[in-house]
Order: sequence, then structure tokens, then C-alpha cells
Amino acid sequence: MSRTDALAPLSITTEDLTLVVDDVELDVRSTGDRVFLEASTVREAIQAARSLPEGSDATGPTRLLLATDLTAEVRVRGRTVAVLGAAARPGPLARWLGIFPAEVRLGGVVGAGWSGLSAAADSVR
Repeated sequence: MSRTDALAPLSITTEDLTLVVDDVELDVRSTGDRVFLEASTVREAIQAARSLPEGSDATGPTRLLLATDLTAEVRVRGRTVAVLGAAARPGPLARWLGIFPAEVRLGGVVGAGWSGLSAAADSVR
């Protein structure tokens, strides 16, 4: 294959996979061209992201995802909080947060945070 030939899209299938990053367990699921990394809380998602090696950014994983036509979604409580790869549409917020070329979904972050607060309040009642 020459450098001008595109890589064939990759398909990923998972059934019961867990990724552990800095003692944070992330459930991994997929639909073939989309990989979902599910954290229990926004705090855990941030902890996992911050545990990446010094100087790491989203550029390396994004290049791999783009080359294989895959998308990765980071989810909390069923809400997408970040997207990397083929379907990501990063904007000014991603640049401001320093996570470009990942896309941040502010609505997902707020919704996941609210869901977590509601669950905590319900458990106290």
C-alpha cells in the first residue's frame, strides 16, 4: 500500500470490556465505528484524562481514530461529554480548555453533573 492509499476503516466490537486508568474504571462498549468509554461521574472522567502522561493531548489518539474512520465518545451517566475522531466537531470551547482536537459537549457535562447531583440527593432522602 502506498502513502496515498487510505487505510481501510476499522470496526471494533466489544461485549464486556473495562479500561482502568488511574484507578478509574471505564466501561467500554462499541457499535462498530463508535467506541464508548463510560465513566461513573464527571470527576472520574476528568481524573482519568488528567492521569495521561505529561505533555499528552488528544492529537495522537485523534490521528489514529481519523485514519481508521472511528469515533470515541467519553460518556458519563449515559451522556456524551467529549468526542474524539471522525465525528468530532471541536469548537472554541475545546481550544479554550486545551483539549483540541476533541469536541466538548457542554450540554452533556451539565446533564451528567445534574444527574449525579440528583442521584446523590435521592440517596440522602
